[in-house]
Amino acid sequence: MRESRIAAQSPNPLIPFMNSTQKSGPGKPLSGLRILVGRARHQASALSRSLRSLGADVIEIPFIEIRAPRSYRPLDSSLKQINKYDWLILTSVNGVDAMQGRMQILGIKPAALGALNIAAIGPATRERIESLGLKVDVVPKRYVAESVVESLRAKVKGKRVLLARAKVARDVIPRELKKLGAKVDVVEAYETIVPRSSRKALQQIMNDPEIRPHIVTFTSSSTVRNFVTLLGGQGRPSRMDGLRFASIGPVTSATLRELDLPVDIEASSYTIPGLIEAIVAGR
Repeated sequence: MRESRIAAQSPNPLIPFMNSTQKSGPGKPLSGLRILVGRARHQASALSRSLRSLGADVIEIPFIEIRAPRSYRPLDSSLKQINKYDWLILTSVNGVDAMQGRMQILGIKPAALGALNIAAIGPATRERIESLGLKVDVVPKRYVAESVVESLRAKVKGKRVLLARAKVARDVIPRELKKLGAKVDVVEAYETIVPRSSRKALQQIMNDPEIRPHIVTFTSSSTVRNFVTLLGGQGRPSRMDGLRFASIGPVTSATLRELDLPVDIEASSYTIPGLIEAIVAGR
């Protein structure tokens, strides 16, 4: 099997990335397709597992790594004064996890957030919030920043809003909510970086037509930008010819187009299940 030969020969064994490739039986919707999953390592399993169950040969090489911010001081300060806020907005599972971790360290119980109105950008974020015993008041119809703003349009005038998010993120939510009369505090809950350890594995599979994926999945704009960075920032090199790019939604698709990459598949519901459904439909 080609993957095993490469892993054995590499002086820096192709990490567990190539070992993540697993062959699945024929007769399934995605049989015969090699699909590259670029989610953060701790988040890849659910997508990979579902794709494998549909017959795909999955390669996991993270395009993004989640790490702690340089300082938790702004987040900690807001959590210690959480009763001054009317709304809490969380835009990812990572944000929920970071907030929960700091609350545990600070000795703040989830019940302290019980009086807040809470908005979650999508169902996965809502489920993680609800696992803390908290009620989610708003989940927008479309899981993008613009829809969050629209969902809160009539609810935030004169209100104090806490937005916990990644260090680098689109400014749509705070900018538009301030226009609506809200007082918004934006705090950094985590940081996303390029996982440099992925560079060699990604470049090697992209340069070998025998193991090059047929489809590459992108679950955020950051995964798109980091994918290009890991390949040397070359825009659209010839080694991408024949690849198909699968996007979780319109914001991610816009980043692909910005970087001169095609959008071959786009989820109509901006979730991991929606992405899988779109890949099957676009097969």
